[in-house]
Amino acid sequence: MAIDKINDLTLHNRALSAELHAAAMRVIDSGWYAMGPEVKAFEQAFARYCGTADAIGVGNGTEAIELSLRAVGVGPGDEVLTVANAGFYSSTAIRSIGAVPAYVDILDDTLLMDPAAAAAAITPRTKAVVVTHLFGRLAEMEPFQALAKRHGIALIEDCAQSHGALRGGRRAGSFGDLAAFSFFPTKNLGALGDGGAVTTSDPALAARVRSLRQYGWSTKYTVVDGGARNSRLDELQAALLAVKLAHLDGWNARRRAIAARYAARIDHPRVRTPQIDDDSHVAHLYVLRCTGRDALKAWLASQGIGTDIHYPVPDHRQPVQGAAAAAAPALPVTERAAGEILTLPCYPELTLDEVDTIAAAVNRWVA
Repeated sequence: MAIDKINDLTLHNRALSAELHAAAMRVIDSGWYAMGPEVKAFEQAFARYCGTADAIGVGNGTEAIELSLRAVGVGPGDEVLTVANAGFYSSTAIRSIGAVPAYVDILDDTLLMDPAAAAAAITPRTKAVVVTHLFGRLAEMEPFQALAKRHGIALIEDCAQSHGALRGGRRAGSFGDLAAFSFFPTKNLGALGDGGAVTTSDPALAARVRSLRQYGWSTKYTVVDGGARNSRLDELQAALLAVKLAHLDGWNARRRAIAARYAARIDHPRVRTPQIDDDSHVAHLYVLRCTGRDALKAWLASQGIGTDIHYPVPDHRQPVQGAAAAAAPALPVTERAAGEILTLPCYPELTLDEVDTIAAAVNRWVA
């Protein structure tokens, strides 16, 4: 049995084909394709779902982070605390402003930002901290809320991989001053194209993001805000996302069931499975830790099983950093994990028989 995809969007969208086609035709027939009633309706629905006062649709998840940073006043030369193990997306947003990513090491058990390391990284130039809920796991936000309050810095959540995750009855996206979401097609809530959103319960920040996403307008054609861009969620994607939002909790439950099956079936002395045991993790990605990762990846490929690495090169070691990459301070947990992580297939349409097949192949690997 070949299971060569870590995600299968054809299967994912086929079950909703009639609803998605109907939504698309509604938009096509309306003659209104940008910044119209579909975007407004989705923004309201998504804000209700996340438990925030507002949601603002934008072009993609990276721009959601950038506009959030600009909204809280981050500018050139400011430092923003972030992690180096999350694919360079926050780094891209920070660098686009002219600000400086200040990389913080991660916790070994969760691979999320280490609150103690974040506290130690604060300097007079620190303006904000971006906490990434990686692989679907909602970080414990209380230490970061206390840190931000104590130092008077902004707290931004990167929720690109954590749609619907819950901790203490609150969803991802409701803990920070602002939160950034991606609706890239592979996300737990994915568009049929690209898109993103910013959530917040601060009316002033919401107004600023709405201005920044559309040229910095106060009213049409009157530009009052520098650093703005054209970053709008379109009507078609909003309509399709509204259809999918009703299914998100069910999909997340299925992802957790798949993760539980992997944990129950994988038994290999060189393989460490992630802990996914409550609603704080929505299993966006199922990421193993393994010494000898590359050999395991090659073995699974020989068995017809697709895998990936999220992410192989930490941000502070990326070639684009130039000489700074060689001089960057060590992040020992981040760097060790980068050589061990391996992503197995995990999506709602994956069958438990397929999970068993993948787990059995992992167990047969001779390290």
